[in-house]
Amino acid sequence: MDVFEAMSERYSYRGSFRDQMIPRDDLRRIVEAGLQAPSGKNIQTTRFVIVDDADLVRQIAEMPAANTAMQQAKAYVACIVDLRPEAVYEGHAFQVEDCAAAVENMLLAITALGYATVWIDGWLRVQKRAETIGELLGLPEGKIVRIILPLGVPEEAGPRMEKMPFSARAWFNRYGEADREGHR
Repeated sequence: MDVFEAMSERYSYRGSFRDQMIPRDDLRRIVEAGLQAPSGKNIQTTRFVIVDDADLVRQIAEMPAANTAMQQAKAYVACIVDLRPEAVYEGHAFQVEDCAAAVENMLLAITALGYATVWIDGWLRVQKRAETIGELLGLPEGKIVRIILPLGVPEEAGPRMEKMPFSARAWFNRYGEADREGHR
């Protein structure tokens, strides 16, 4: 599957997973895709914990779930960032952007390999869930789980959300204006 096909096929899967384990080689390939993402000043701030130990998977799955995918995941990828990031360019830190770029690469790799996932972020931010998962994963002080991806083979294809057309979200040269040829 080429990258453009992976982009059009990717969707947020919240449904049931088949009872099928994900080989470590595939988990490694997925995270290696994340490691290839750009990062501000090439600092490479995002760290990852791949969770495939049955006991750890069970403990995360038993937490009050955001969706069925979180409850039935066969593995998780936890994306780790600093609680207090260091500024790397004129007083700015880029770890949120770095983490997001890495996750997008992984979402495309997950799709290309025939697996499914959903980007879990807000759920982590309430009821100390990020901290609880961080304790399970042995995170050092000052680190936190920013995003977690529940992984599995989808039981059935999920719905693709319709995207707004190019003309509603993108323009050449000036916001909201048509170009010289009348295209928006």
